[in-house]
Amino acid sequence: MKLGLMTGYWGAGPPTNAMDAILAADELGWDSIWTAEAYGSDALTPLAWWGSETTNVDLGTAIMQMSARTPTATAMAALSMDHLSGGRFRLGLGVSGPQVVEGWYGQPYPKPLARTREYVNIVRQVLDREGPVVFDGSHYQLPFEGGAGLGKALKPTVHPYRPDLPIYLAAEGPKNVALAAEICDGWLPFWFGPKSDAFYRDALASGFEVAGNGRNLDSFDVACPVPIIPNADVEAAANMVRGTLALYVGGMGAKGANFHFEVLARLGWESTCHDIQELYLAGRKAEAMAAIPLEMVEDVALVGPPDKIKEEIPVWADTCISTLLVSGDAALVRQINDWVNG
Repeated sequence: MKLGLMTGYWGAGPPTNAMDAILAADELGWDSIWTAEAYGSDALTPLAWWGSETTNVDLGTAIMQMSARTPTATAMAALSMDHLSGGRFRLGLGVSGPQVVEGWYGQPYPKPLARTREYVNIVRQVLDREGPVVFDGSHYQLPFEGGAGLGKALKPTVHPYRPDLPIYLAAEGPKNVALAAEICDGWLPFWFGPKSDAFYRDALASGFEVAGNGRNLDSFDVACPVPIIPNADVEAAANMVRGTLALYVGGMGAKGANFHFEVLARLGWESTCHDIQELYLAGRKAEAMAAIPLEMVEDVALVGPPDKIKEEIPVWADTCISTLLVSGDAALVRQINDWVNG
């Protein structure tokens, strides 16, 4: 597996020592670094700022939220970043969830797969630069229908550094995973576990089949974030993951509309997920964390003593994952590098 560094979301401010970890990854020849956005910091600004100090790693967004920008604005950013980085930019996109899309960005959420298909189509038109961008879809129209009636189909002034700039799609459900395989160059999973490998391989295969272009996993990147927490006390290490798991399973989405819940349920934890969600939504967050057994954490994370983690890494390497995305400081970056490449 290749290795990538996830800088993640910002909390109240920028993550401390992020630059040290990024420079370590760049020096060690890691594949890529990635930034994120939700409803705080954006993904592009930190990536450009930090990325300007690197020379080797690719620079990816995991993810740029589609509702935050029009397709052409996203394509403009991709064109700019790819030129400035000398062809090292990777465009990671995702729809997010209805709470963020409608509550923060004020955009409609329904029919996310159809919206994604149209969005990526327009981005590719801009990157191809074969002519003025024209699109007549259910969700996007270029030129816009209505308004002043003066809209004009335009061609980007900037020539692409790479017309085939790679596009990744964040996806958790089987239909969205298949869509990633059909129309994109990579997939960004979340809360992936080796036990679900066959399920996702089937979803990807169905997308490759629809695309009909001969592409398969050998030419497709699965860049997967995996928490890695070394600690002699495995329960203490698991506690570093339990809070995030409780948040995503319990609070990142409403009942019946929580994709993270469904991912963990498919791993065999549906009953536990219901318990976590009930406790979390009732404001009993500490109890929600306590309801997460160690085995559930171990299904989606590498936790515990270093020797235990080293023994478990090959299990992840045997899955469809091609790039392991990890978070941590420079010391952890070097430690993980030794485990995987040493």
